[in-house]
Amino acid sequence: MIRVLLADDQTLVRSAFAMLVASAPDMVVVGEAATGRAAIAMARTERADVVVMDIRMPDLDGIAATARIAADENLAGVRVLVLTTYDTDDNVLAALRAGASGFLIKDAKPALLLDAIRTVAAGDALLSPGATAAVIARVRAVPDPVPRPEITILTDRELDVLVRIARGMTNAEIAEALTVSPLTVKTHVSRILAKLLARDRVQLVIAAYEAGLVTPSG
Repeated sequence: MIRVLLADDQTLVRSAFAMLVASAPDMVVVGEAATGRAAIAMARTERADVVVMDIRMPDLDGIAATARIAADENLAGVRVLVLTTYDTDDNVLAALRAGASGFLIKDAKPALLLDAIRTVAAGDALLSPGATAAVIARVRAVPDPVPRPEITILTDRELDVLVRIARGMTNAEIAEALTVSPLTVKTHVSRILAKLLARDRVQLVIAAYEAGLVTPSG
């Protein structure tokens, strides 16, 4: 079961999301938080797998709460899915650089939200179409506060895999394209993450755009 923590300052919104998540046979709601600080505390006590985090909350906003969760070694297995009504480039980049594994808009269809939770829980990254466009448009203009090794330390095959990740391909799709096993692709991805000091696939997408390996035009 995927253990989901809902963080939103609006009670009605949390209740609606709780009903939706509870309807999924593979998920359970382990807590509801109305502030960023409460979300951090409950992520620890309730052993959440995924925190569905709103951006604008009292006490501590969702971006700051996400950054603290990502920096806490005791919460290394917790993934954050930012869910907000504000699909702006500043919000997207702030959330991703804080350590969020996904970014989705609140007007997304219910099935998409459930799929997003599953995707993030599995260790993959997810961005809404609008968020992806924002990342492409702004990633080079906003410096990454985390220094990363040069992309040249990657092998040719790792560069190929990185480009395909940046284009939104899953491990299974990459495996099929390269005629290798999904396990081989997973190994490549793990090595790329380690070499580039990246937390997840979202940061790999950012690294690929910053390095000029992928452009908005494809």
